[in-house]
Amino acid sequence: SLDLPDQPETLEQILVDCRDTLKYGVRTGHPRFLNQLSSGLDVVGVAGEWLTSTANTNMFTYEVSPVFVLMEECLLKKMQSILGWSDDVGDGIFCPGGTISNLYSILVARYHFYPEVKTRGMGVLPQLALFTSEQSHYSVKKSAAVLGMGSENVFMVKCDESGKMIPAELESSIVTAKEKALVPFYVNATAGTTVYGAFDPLNAIADICQRYTLWMHVDVSVELFNFKYLFSRACSVTWNPHKMMGVPLQCSAILVKKRGLLQECNDFGAEYLFQTDKNYDVSYDTGDKSIQCGRHVDVFKLWLMWKAKGSEGFGSQVNKCLENAEYLYDQLLVVTGNLSFDHTPEHSNVCFWYIPPSLRGQPPGPDRDARLHQVAPRIKGRMMEKGSVMIGYQPLGDKVNFFRCVFSNPATQQEDIDFLLDEITRLGDI
Repeated sequence: SLDLPDQPETLEQILVDCRDTLKYGVRTGHPRFLNQLSSGLDVVGVAGEWLTSTANTNMFTYEVSPVFVLMEECLLKKMQSILGWSDDVGDGIFCPGGTISNLYSILVARYHFYPEVKTRGMGVLPQLALFTSEQSHYSVKKSAAVLGMGSENVFMVKCDESGKMIPAELESSIVTAKEKALVPFYVNATAGTTVYGAFDPLNAIADICQRYTLWMHVDVSVELFNFKYLFSRACSVTWNPHKMMGVPLQCSAILVKKRGLLQECNDFGAEYLFQTDKNYDVSYDTGDKSIQCGRHVDVFKLWLMWKAKGSEGFGSQVNKCLENAEYLYDQLLVVTGNLSFDHTPEHSNVCFWYIPPSLRGQPPGPDRDARLHQVAPRIKGRMMEKGSVMIGYQPLGDKVNFFRCVFSNPATQQEDIDFLLDEITRLGDI
């Protein structure tokens, strides 16, 4: 029962509740869970999460969280070096998920250009315009709404067939915004789009941002070990270790190239926490860089996994996932008739349709599209009822529902991929 009692229940019942919670929940650590990037079960990461919960402390001040504050600083410096930023620049903070990290990027970009917004509000600012690709994460529009800039002032830039932002379309959108008396200030580029896993052309976008004096943020949904120094021109970067690096949820960081900007943007110096006359260097009281007060410790599990694997271990782990994506794509190429792939994968996402017997040989057209649109959700529903495998699906633009398989669990083997294709065929032919 989910009902909460007035009187305490027995230890035996509590243990039953724990077993039932795991029994009826989705096993995201299973090698056949291919529904989201946050999958897998790393035992070192789990141990780190257990120790974090045991410590039960807050990340706002050095006095209550000295070890974790130093770990966060160490991790941020390591991550900034991988981005290609020099040692004398760079700042950051760990956040409760990638959406909040993206929100921080817009928050600090706005403050960078218009610091008066912190005290005087949006009423003293011009109407601002933001730019992101039409295949970027929805958090950019949501953040613009939360921060009072309005979702309608987010320009969704067109992408090519592979899902990459088209630089010429970005520049055209900037010109259009100016013609509408809006003031462009921020561009979000994506490294690993949600659906296709596509990489926007970062250098071309950086050139445009430099030409128009815009803040360039990169939302990274993949790992960065295979792409060192690709992000050196970004003003800020969202890095999500809980995705391809396999760190237990949640683990995300916002990295900002301009040191001190996070502090200036967000600090209010609450005197019961951030006294200036403490007996240590109060720059280690990092809590005022955050919009939160209470902040969960998300750094220890990542730090512990990095110690256990090393950068090379993380790279090998990711390469295994990329090999799985390549294997699935190769299988789709050799299977004829019932499976059709949507595009060549750029990273760990593979998108494809299943064509049931009733639609094979039927000419393309509205009727076929309408029926094909129902196939993926019907098979997904049967998968969930059976509990055999889980994979995502969605439409995109004028494309009807297709399967989106994402690989982030290094425990997934080729036989699991074979099972996935066989299971889709079995359930689709019923």
